[in-house]
Amino acid sequence: MILDNNTGFKDIGYTLIHEHLTIDLSRLKEDDDAKLDDVDSLIEDLKELKKSGIDTIVDVTNIGMGRDIERIKYISDISNMNVILSTGFYKEPFLPEIVYKSSVKELADIFIDEIINGIDGTNYKASVIGEIGTSKEEIKEVERKIFEAAAIAHNETGVPIITHTTLGLLGLEQIKIFKNMKVNLEKVVIGHVDLNIDMDYYLTLLDNGCYLAFDTIGKTNYQPDELRAISIKKLIDKGFINKILLSLDISRKSYLKNYGGFGHSYIVEKFIPLLKNNGLTEEDIKTILYRNPLDLIGG
Repeated sequence: MILDNNTGFKDIGYTLIHEHLTIDLSRLKEDDDAKLDDVDSLIEDLKELKKSGIDTIVDVTNIGMGRDIERIKYISDISNMNVILSTGFYKEPFLPEIVYKSSVKELADIFIDEIINGIDGTNYKASVIGEIGTSKEEIKEVERKIFEAAAIAHNETGVPIITHTTLGLLGLEQIKIFKNMKVNLEKVVIGHVDLNIDMDYYLTLLDNGCYLAFDTIGKTNYQPDELRAISIKKLIDKGFINKILLSLDISRKSYLKNYGGFGHSYIVEKFIPLLKNNGLTEEDIKTILYRNPLDLIGG
């Protein structure tokens, strides 16, 4: 089922905050693996994820990233996985021409329309603005334009914003834009912070009231999952359990189990036990996977 303000969010259950079901970045990456088009293998993964106890994923595939609402609905129905949809534009160089040609207000109107009226002529509405991203070493002007449009749409609709940070960087610069635009930072998720393990950085971000997404779990070529788990425990010990969100960001076929990857259920089969080994309780897990997403999206 697609969850939005038509259905409400009472059935959100345990939720992963940053996933993709129909993403296609293959043309610019010149890599077919970046086209998540094996629907059967994806559904197998999601069925295992559902059996492991996850009820909902937030699909942060937006305009120009290969978002396909009808295919998302099919995948959701067959896998029995709830899906929450997003609006927005990603980052350079993955932006459609309309982003360059439109004003900030015109882009904001696109987001608002998908939130209020529905996506691509359907009745399925976006409940999140995301993932909107910044480049590794700078926020390019076109990316800043998207962030400002997202802020306008957020201020009008109240829906949360989920960001992409390249390698976990520039989260504070993202927050500065949102502050200038009077965004409610309690409704902002800074994404991919687990690609940049830095406790001082995390605490500075959290001082602004935002959420932190440890959302590349399983991608151990970037960071060991043990470091992710240790960082989460340290943040909980400092009183920030209500500001942590989890996901895997599976955006390539090679991450699926049928392709030899770790698969969606990895988060429950491997990472949750790792968190428990580091001292998290079952109640802590419930807070992170259920209460926090519900407060962000349904609150």
